[in-house]
Amino acid sequence: MEKSKHFETLAVRTQTARTEQKEHSTPLFLTSSFMFDDAEDMRALFADEKEGNIYSRFTNPNNSELIEKMNLLEGVETGLTTATGMAAVFTTFAALLNSGDHLISCRSIFGSTHSVITKLLPKWNISHSYVDINTPETWQAAVKKETKLIYVETPSNPGIDIIDLEWLGKFSKQNNLILVVDNCFATPYLQQPVKYGADIVIHSATKYLDGQGRVMGGTINGSKKFVDPIKLFARHTGPSLSPFNAWVISKSLETLAVRMDKHSDNAFKLAQWLEKNKEIKLVKYPFLPSHPQHAIAKKQMSAGGGIVTFIVKGGVERGRKFMDALQMLSISANLGDTRSIVTHPASSTHAKLTEAERFESGILPGLVRISVGLEHVDDIISDVEQALNASK
Repeated sequence: MEKSKHFETLAVRTQTARTEQKEHSTPLFLTSSFMFDDAEDMRALFADEKEGNIYSRFTNPNNSELIEKMNLLEGVETGLTTATGMAAVFTTFAALLNSGDHLISCRSIFGSTHSVITKLLPKWNISHSYVDINTPETWQAAVKKETKLIYVETPSNPGIDIIDLEWLGKFSKQNNLILVVDNCFATPYLQQPVKYGADIVIHSATKYLDGQGRVMGGTINGSKKFVDPIKLFARHTGPSLSPFNAWVISKSLETLAVRMDKHSDNAFKLAQWLEKNKEIKLVKYPFLPSHPQHAIAKKQMSAGGGIVTFIVKGGVERGRKFMDALQMLSISANLGDTRSIVTHPASSTHAKLTEAERFESGILPGLVRISVGLEHVDDIISDVEQALNASK
């Protein structure tokens, strides 16, 4: 597929070559292994002298289609799929970092990623430094001779902090560091980190790429220089995405653009409504002028995405009463679904962090996160409004 095609066309028309059945939609390739033409064909494939399928832990047509789409949509050279988003995060760290290496990360990241960085990587003598996105001078001070990699989320989970990717891309190149960006909240439709200097882009495909809360998956896409070593690591350690899940996610990408347009539109309208409500203490959404990094968000994102966070007056107890009073919105730890989902990060996704760590990450006790779905926005607002009234 030509790279010059528009995003929507690439997402819809990038497809595995048709079989002799001349199917219009890509079929499922539910097979653990593949046949070889002869002994020489088998030898050449295992020697990497030709491309082809050997074993579904290595490659599968369904996974290859998803990888090709994501390469085109993110504007990168190569990629791979993994069983989950966290498999993508850990596989990237494990493949690129060695004992004695050091990484830099922003404080506001997903709870499980924080646990990997602070509890698992130190087992292999890999250290880290957390930095504040609002004070760039702390980034340079964090760089050591053993620093190898920068990892960030933007927008971050769940604080919706925005990092200036243009500045960070230049910073990483000046310091000869690998820049890894978790692009899960924005998706490649709203933001392409590689344009600003990212070397690797990670997604939890479980979220918006699938977009319907059905399957789990992860993707890692970027330059061959950095992704090829990750592929080799993954080939031998086996964090493989099933062909069925790859097929589902690839089909889901066909509607990513229209879904993200609607998610963003609904979320912006909800955020505007919340900001005017007297029961709300604070609202964060990238495209609200009140967001601290609003100008940066407008520069690097085409829309604000589907996540809104806010604090209800009355603290944690009021927040819990608010969630219990909801009649339509789902209480779940997931996000990026067609259905609106409400989460209390301090007691769920980030519960394993200490209170001090949560505070440093901007996760205040009363913070509520809404993954705004595709229902009619008036119905979403109506449910939030009645729950606020019921929880007074």
